[in-house]
Amino acid sequence: MGIGFSLTAVILLVLIAMVGAGAARLEVLFGVVFPYLALVVFVVGFIYRVVMWARSPVPFRIPTTCGQQKSLPWIKPSKVENPYTAWGVIVRMALEVLLFRSLFRNTRAEMHNGRLAIGSAKWLWMAGLAFHISFFTIVLRHLRLFTEPIPFFVQWANRLDGLFDLAVPTLYMTDLLFLVSVGYLFLRRVFIPQLRYISLAQDYFPLFLLLGIGISGVLTRQLFKVDLEAVKELALGLTQFHPTVPKGIGLSFYVHLFLVSALVAYFPFSKLMHLAGVFLSPTRNLANNNRMKRHINPWNYPVKVHTYEEYEEEFRDKMKAVGLPVEKE
Repeated sequence: MGIGFSLTAVILLVLIAMVGAGAARLEVLFGVVFPYLALVVFVVGFIYRVVMWARSPVPFRIPTTCGQQKSLPWIKPSKVENPYTAWGVIVRMALEVLLFRSLFRNTRAEMHNGRLAIGSAKWLWMAGLAFHISFFTIVLRHLRLFTEPIPFFVQWANRLDGLFDLAVPTLYMTDLLFLVSVGYLFLRRVFIPQLRYISLAQDYFPLFLLLGIGISGVLTRQLFKVDLEAVKELALGLTQFHPTVPKGIGLSFYVHLFLVSALVAYFPFSKLMHLAGVFLSPTRNLANNNRMKRHINPWNYPVKVHTYEEYEEEFRDKMKAVGLPVEKE
């Protein structure tokens, strides 16, 4: 049900863009209004989620660790896997954010001849790393549409990404890597029974949306030609808050832009918010120094309690009337 619902939702988004920007000629709505609206929703939703997470009380040190904690002097502690200093936390967070260290240790459990066998599983780590690197590179390349002059690092990324000239126009390596990695993340949810059992529509919808963005982007560049000068004129106008919609950009561009706008608006309310959540997770951003320092719950304020003595004083006659024992006669 989750797969069908998510796929139908993405197909409807594509049809809405095709009908609206194509048949109804609502280029201003799909080229200006929806991108601005998506950006506002993204910024407000992002700030709201971060503020709500930041306000959540964390009265205890609950870092998730997998190494030796610092204790006795002759026992060597694990400074990264079980950090007890701020620098240890920074190094651990950097390895997690940049290299997905926790996914690298991913394992799988299977039954072989009646015995449980646990082995390494690096495919998820490789697909996750490939997806994030390709996604970041694609966003970096697209900055050439929003800047004039184009920054040097954007030009370098564009040249390196299209180094092999796989097609004319250039088929970028990260475009293929993006589609392959997202496709793998989707297929593993379909073909692994345990993962399929716990997967919901909110797990499939971002994957279908990302696939739609990737496919529409590749088709827009390779098959359905668009006027790149007109696209850059529109992009620069959006950036400078003086948007103009040139004629003849191409329908496939509006489909691609509408899907990107949908992703941007959906981002703060989805699991994709781990982009910010990883930095605010108390299981990651706290040092495990419970043996070195006493931590007192700052929310442990005095509470008015009703003691047993007060309870008995209030209900002694009724307790004696029904035969309940009392401490004071």
